[in-house]
Amino acid sequence: MNKWLMSILYLVVSIFLTRLIPFSSFFRNLDTMIHEFSHALMALLLSGSVLSVELHADHSGVTYFRLASSWSHLPVALSGYIGASLFALLLFYLQFSKRQKLGLILMTLIAAVLLLFYVHSGFGVTWLIGFIALNVLVYLQRKDWIRNGYFGLLAFLSLEESAMGPFTLVLNSVQNGRTAGDAYSLEEITGIPALIWSVGFLIAALACVGRSLQLFGRTVNGPSSSPAKRGTGAWSNKRLDV
Repeated sequence: MNKWLMSILYLVVSIFLTRLIPFSSFFRNLDTMIHEFSHALMALLLSGSVLSVELHADHSGVTYFRLASSWSHLPVALSGYIGASLFALLLFYLQFSKRQKLGLILMTLIAAVLLLFYVHSGFGVTWLIGFIALNVLVYLQRKDWIRNGYFGLLAFLSLEESAMGPFTLVLNSVQNGRTAGDAYSLEEITGIPALIWSVGFLIAALACVGRSLQLFGRTVNGPSSSPAKRGTGAWSNKRLDV
């Protein structure tokens, strides 16, 4: 089956199944955390300063920052959705390479940095403390199947949310471009319609979903004995406030 259709089918099935998991809403904030952290990290890399980050109970988030030059707003606006999709792919790679502990450490460090420096009040503080504490407990327990199952849950929910965000962004771009978050910010910067940016984010997300599913398939089925062949290669929940 076409890999794009497979990716879409995965999303439809996983959206239904993951809603049946108790407390899944709590873990969906991981994607929001990575989205906002990506904005903050890009701003810092471009010699800007991050004033604060907000994480909300409805899975939305806001990053406040200052930048030294106007052109820097472009990569910062791009970084949120793309960063979240790439991070979800990274989690599947770490699962495939059996480095779940490293993944837990990485997620916990990101949460700790946000808590210490940028998230100062509200739901975000409570969520970050709970997420860090849960990660530490899972990391320290001795049963690998619990740790691996927990990590797998985070990976799948992150992948699902990283794709659903751009999909919702496309819908909002069609209805009212001003509610399209990062895509509308990019429209203001470049003049290119928010819908084009939203579709671009969605294509990038689906590409990461497809690659993640390949890694998951190899994780479940084990390494192939055949030689490798070289080939060719709510709105949702994110917004960017400048």
